[in-house]
Amino acid sequence: MKKEHTLFTEIVETLKDYLKDKVPVITELSQKKDVDPFVILIGTILSLRTKDETTRKAMERLFKRARTPEEMLMFKNEALEQLIYPVGFYKKKAKTIKDISKTIIERYNGKVPDELEELLKIKGVGRKTANLVITEGFSKPGICVDTHVHRISNRLGVIKTKNPHETEYALRDTLPEKYWNIYNALLVTFGQYVCKPISPHCSLCPLGHICKRIGVRVFR
Repeated sequence: MKKEHTLFTEIVETLKDYLKDKVPVITELSQKKDVDPFVILIGTILSLRTKDETTRKAMERLFKRARTPEEMLMFKNEALEQLIYPVGFYKKKAKTIKDISKTIIERYNGKVPDELEELLKIKGVGRKTANLVITEGFSKPGICVDTHVHRISNRLGVIKTKNPHETEYALRDTLPEKYWNIYNALLVTFGQYVCKPISPHCSLCPLGHICKRIGVRVFR
């Protein structure tokens, strides 16, 4: 087994045990019975640059009223904004949700596509969102990279990249595929509770013995 494979195995298995049942809000949503990929897609849009608790409450309000592209288009922008407030950039997200819903109806017969390249053709859907829909909505292999995944992977020293786009491709080359789908959920949760952007809780870290602390100047 390659050295990096052994290292990733230790990272994943350690965090699985350390975090136990803690999962990000979209993973939590995907674990519910019979959740349509469209709900995962819209939930992901809401979650961007928004804390999980705020996202969770916004999703509860929205999905009680609408869970399909057709139902989303029945809202006026102002009504949709009120339902999802105070998620970050709620006005822009309301418009994006309606644009995405319209595209899915017109181009994909009301069904969210299950291929990364098709998802990326939808205006308002970036690589992070597309990969998360692939993994959480369709249980297909994908690597979702947000700021937590990018920061922690580089902080640990398992990769050396300049941005999330580079990180995704570096992980596709080095991270064993069996860990692709779980890696994001683990690192997002770990980044929220322990390995924070500023002053990470290194004294609590279960990965301290292998972490190179790259870029860390102040830690607790």
